Order: sequence, then C-alpha cells, then structure tokens
Amino acid sequence: MTGAPAPSTVPDPVAAVRDALPTRRRKAVAVVALAGPVAVGKSTFAAALAAGLGRPVTVVCLDAFLRPNAELDRDGLTLRKGFPETYDVEALTAALDRLRAGRPTLVPVYSHLIYDREPGPGVQLAPGAVVVVEGLHALAFVAERDLGVYLHAPDDVVVRWFVQRFCSLCDQARRRPGGFYDRFAHLDHDARVAFARTVWDLVNGPNQAEHVAPTRSLADLVIHKDGDHQVVGIEDHRRRAAGPRRTGAAGLRSRVPGL
Repeated sequence: MTGAPAPSTVPDPVAAVRDALPTRRRKAVAVVALAGPVAVGKSTFAAALAAGLGRPVTVVCLDAFLRPNAELDRDGLTLRKGFPETYDVEALTAALDRLRAGRPTLVPVYSHLIYDREPGPGVQLAPGAVVVVEGLHALAFVAERDLGVYLHAPDDVVVRWFVQRFCSLCDQARRRPGGFYDRFAHLDHDARVAFARTVWDLVNGPNQAEHVAPTRSLADLVIHKDGDHQVVGIEDHRRRAAGPRRTGAAGLRSRVPGL
C-alpha cells in the first residue's frame, strides 16, 4: 500500500516573497529590491517572481543604469565598473518614481555581450502591481521599498559561478563575434579561468566585500543557495526589533565604515 507523498521540505522562495508583499488593498504598487553577488542568479530569480507572484510584475535591471563605457573611460572609472559610483542612481530613482505613480518609463538596455548599454533609445517599461529592482546594489540604491531580498551563496561558490559565466560568454563570442568578449575568445580554458579569477580578485571581490555583502543586513528575506543553485534556506528578518527601518545607503553607512 502506497501512502501519500511526503510534503516537500525545499523552501519556496517565490512563495516567501509573495507572502511577504503587502496586499493590493494596502498598496497599489509594491517595490521589491533584489540584491546579491555577481552570478548568484538575481535575473533568473526576478524572472521567476514575474512568472509566479500572481500579479503583473515589472522587472527593472540595475545594470541598465550603469553609466556608458565612454563616460567611465572619460572619468577614469573603467576598472571600477560595477562599483556604486558607476551607476546613474538619479536616473534609476526617476524611473522608479514614474512606475510607482503608475506611469510607463523609458530605460536603457544593458548587454553583457557588448559589456555596455545597447545603442538606441532603450525600452519602455509598463507599470506593474509589483516592481522588482534586481542588481548588485539594489538594497543600497532603492530606499523606498516594500521588501528587500538578498540572494546568498558561499563565497567560493560565487567565484566558481562567476568564472563559469565568463567562460560561457567567451564561448558565445566564438560563435557570435562582434562583442566585448571577442578579445578573450582565443584563450584556452585554463587561460580564461586564470583571467576571470584575476578580475574577481581585483574588481568583483573587493566590490562584493566592501559594498554588496554588507547590504545583506538590510534585507527582509535572505535566500540561501547551495552550489547547485538550489535554495536550502530562507531567513525572515521582518520581525526585527522595533525601531526605524534601516533602508538604502544611508542606513548602511551608519554601520559600515568607508561606504
């Protein structure tokens, strides 16, 4: 005799976000800030939220507000790309204000293949009942939010995923030349891995340690992933001690020297 299947013990991160959002009666537009390290799966999870929240969702990618490479070159910030000062936070805030007000907004489009904004006017985003802002510094940049989410994985796992993504982009450049990664396409696997690890050590690692990881403490939900991208736990910090909510870079600066 076969009994009923045992209930799944795997946490459902989409359900956790859905349960944590304010109801439509309380808030016409709810804003979710989704942060986490490079290559941890923020865009994939944002797409899962758009498909599974049961409300119209607008996804805003923080990379779209990276300043163009030409500006970064001009200001000597090319090797700081991805650090907080390389984003147009004013433009991001204006776009979110329009979406909160129920108005469509035009935003740039960022391409990882060319490692820059795509040419052209951008794409128009329609306002949704939920606006998900995903990116490295979403918890620092989006002070007015209804829910903060941080995707976490062990440091060694994140480095591995970053290296794998770099190698994958090099492979794509071999098949479809014409982008930023053409210059690395000729490298063999070991050389690609070595170069990616150097980039991590000089750029992504310091950015993660100094600016991204500290924002984990600002999150309402911390979603933990293992090395196979499986969710293994969810921390709910919404029942923190009473007091003013610490949101955005201002709340972070009070506890993290140098930011």
